[in-house]
Amino acid sequence: MARAPREHANLRVISPRPWGEWLAGAAVALVLIWLVWTVLDTPTLDLASIPRFLVMQAMLVGVGQTLILTAVAMAVGIVLGLLSAVAYLSSNRVLRAVAWAYVWFFRGTPVLVQLIFWFNIGIVFKNISIGIPFGPELFSVPTNDLITPISAAILGLGLNEGAYMSEIIRSGVMSVDSGQVEAARALGMSKAKSLRVVILPQALRIIVPPTGNELIGMLKTSALASVISVTELLGASSRIYSANLKVVEVLAAASIWYLLLTSLLSLGQYFLERRLAIGSGLVPSAMPGASLFRGRRRAAVSTERDGDDRIAVARSAV
Repeated sequence: MARAPREHANLRVISPRPWGEWLAGAAVALVLIWLVWTVLDTPTLDLASIPRFLVMQAMLVGVGQTLILTAVAMAVGIVLGLLSAVAYLSSNRVLRAVAWAYVWFFRGTPVLVQLIFWFNIGIVFKNISIGIPFGPELFSVPTNDLITPISAAILGLGLNEGAYMSEIIRSGVMSVDSGQVEAARALGMSKAKSLRVVILPQALRIIVPPTGNELIGMLKTSALASVISVTELLGASSRIYSANLKVVEVLAAASIWYLLLTSLLSLGQYFLERRLAIGSGLVPSAMPGASLFRGRRRAAVSTERDGDDRIAVARSAV
């Protein structure tokens, strides 16, 4: 194909002015200004107290409890999801059936119901015992002593998350080309070693993005643990505003903490995805908020290049 003449090399494609987008942006800006003005002009809100609530000891304790609950429950979910995914992909029908039933049950019931169930498990089982089946009992402990509110929250959140992680890990493993598995087996690797050395490292590129989303979701879902008397961030906030009756101000402070934590997790997810994408030719997702101001410019440059290519094709056709 002939190249475009030199005199047309600097031609640009000028797009029509986006009047509709400008008008929509102006309307949205006016609504936002009105909302901010309404909040600032409300005499019943004590906005100056929000910074004080942010650093209250009870609030900071709630933040720490939320982070611990999120980390432990997510770790439980990842381990259970990995075991369930491996069982689902095995050739054993019993393991596949158990893995399917686990995912079906815990994905099909609300996580709030599961939390309340584990919190009240002592009603059904008074003691938790370890012993020989149909034989003597070796160890026994009262259920209420073992299943505390925090352990009930970890069980409920972890078991529920494991069902979702099972599907994420299974889809990541299945995305690896079957030739990789055959090559690993041809080298004499066992199924477990080929999974650990060959399959999972490649599947991580597929597994990490949805897992990051699940981690952020777990951070917010942990607020449900306040229903079973866990003093995480929302539970601590409810105790604070029950004492001072500043409901909106305290919840605003809690929301700021949630936004800060989720932003940090999103940033960590971005750098991890970029690290895993090295050498793969894959493009990681953009840094949160990075395309807010430069997305339009990239689109314009792309449009300009496409226009030049179209001119070149037209000239060569002539």
